[in-house]
Amino acid sequence: MPIMETDNSNDSRAEELKLLANEAFKAHKYAQAIDLYTQAIELNSQNAVYWANRSIAHLKLEEYGSAILDASKAIEVDPRYSKGYYRRGAASLAMGKFKEALKDFQQVKKICPNDPDATKKLKECEKAVMKLKFAEAISVPESQRRPVAESINYRSIGTGPSSSSVPTEVAVAVLAIAVGVAMVMMGTTVAAVVAIIVVVVMVILGVRWWRGFHGGVYTTSRVNDLDVEPQYSGARIEGDVVTLDFVKKMMEDFKNQKTLHQRYAFQIVLQTKELLQTLPSLVDINVPKGNHFTVCGDVHGQFYDLLNIFELNGLPSEENPYLFNGDFVDRGSFSLEIILTLFAFKCMCPSAIYLARGNHESKSMNRIYGFEGEVQSKLSEKFVELFAEVFCCLPLAHVINSKVFVVHGGLFSVDGVKLSDIKAINRFCEPPEEGLMCELLWSDPQPTPGRGPSKRGVGLSFGGDVTKRFLQDNNLDLVVRSHEVKDEGYEIEHDGKLITVFSAPNYCDQMGNKGAFIRFEAPDLKPNIVTFSAVPHPDVKPMAYANNFLRLFQ
Repeated sequence: MPIMETDNSNDSRAEELKLLANEAFKAHKYAQAIDLYTQAIELNSQNAVYWANRSIAHLKLEEYGSAILDASKAIEVDPRYSKGYYRRGAASLAMGKFKEALKDFQQVKKICPNDPDATKKLKECEKAVMKLKFAEAISVPESQRRPVAESINYRSIGTGPSSSSVPTEVAVAVLAIAVGVAMVMMGTTVAAVVAIIVVVVMVILGVRWWRGFHGGVYTTSRVNDLDVEPQYSGARIEGDVVTLDFVKKMMEDFKNQKTLHQRYAFQIVLQTKELLQTLPSLVDINVPKGNHFTVCGDVHGQFYDLLNIFELNGLPSEENPYLFNGDFVDRGSFSLEIILTLFAFKCMCPSAIYLARGNHESKSMNRIYGFEGEVQSKLSEKFVELFAEVFCCLPLAHVINSKVFVVHGGLFSVDGVKLSDIKAINRFCEPPEEGLMCELLWSDPQPTPGRGPSKRGVGLSFGGDVTKRFLQDNNLDLVVRSHEVKDEGYEIEHDGKLITVFSAPNYCDQMGNKGAFIRFEAPDLKPNIVTFSAVPHPDVKPMAYANNFLRLFQ
């Protein structure tokens, strides 16, 4: 009897904790909700609802690996519990694992055949899988892929023969017809002339199609037809030099939701690529005595919050240098404005701004979380491929004055990694799913010693002892990383040896967090952390350009 009373008491307390967790979830306090659901699970691990609810809280924190584990546990407890499959499918979608997600949504539909929401999500998932299969079918092997950047000479845009009102193909066609007419007049049979003209036209159409097909992506835009129209009133670059006046004008235009002409966008992106591809994978930064240096974390397409950072801390310059530590794009719907602004400052003065790659500077993430759709909407398909190429040139990590190691994600699955190993990484590719490069972009710290599985499903979690050994092995004092939203915009962990900094306040317009940046003063490099709140932005919701299936889960 006492055992039964204890069981009933545990069940009742677990239900109370679940209700508290639900309230925390509604208030967007997802970490608190996870803690409360965990307490409920400890009291009653055979309730599938607790596991599924904790799964969706992990989803909100982008901890997709943990979300999948919890959803799988809910299915194990109750194989007929549709929300278990639903949560696992949503997490798989968020990770770009469309085929796995499709299986789970098919199971949801099987359990709930009359659920319109399940039907809608299944259809979207089927579309995503079909699109993926089509892309795989028409893709060109990397060895045969011609970089888009090699096909563009921004200096010739609007100045070469192709800016003529009569395209080259039309001129050639007219010439062919004229030759045919002359041949008729000279006595050649009409049939022969027609055959010649048909062959010429077919060749022209073939050439036109081939020119538009770069690296397996058909583009309808003609780069060399991008004359700057006389009525264009936006920012202009005179010659090859990007000036501060241009950058200020461009930012003001962006603030007022005006666009930059594609001719200048090409110039900024291509010049940035030229700068980045000469850099090593690990960049050493020297801050002279008496000078300062600012490190910012994720900004995720929140352009108006980026402007606020510059209001608070000044514009990038040689005297006021910045490092933006990855995840410039996706989620927020002003990612293009952010990336063009950061790239323009890099072109203006390379030592004024340093840029590191984040896990969202990749094709797979951009395809899901909005940047690809935004670029297609605001510029063109050609720019999608061009940005992907430039992102592959971004350095993976930085070291400030041989003392502060700055990386987007975190540390490694093995001890003994030296700075020279990082510098030797061939980064000119899409991020792999394992290895040093993957771990630099994806890993997270954990409060317990040692190493553990990644809550994201990629990379790993590492403890304070791992951080301490890495610093000792490389004669460093501090690790600064980003990658995770924090309530105060930052968090100090691992006995003060690791700082997370996140610079996108009220992330996705719902998290309620502050943003932060770190100012280091040389020579002691003591971190001075500045926090700030979100500022208003135009009524364009986060994820406005994301894939339809992902928006269904927001």
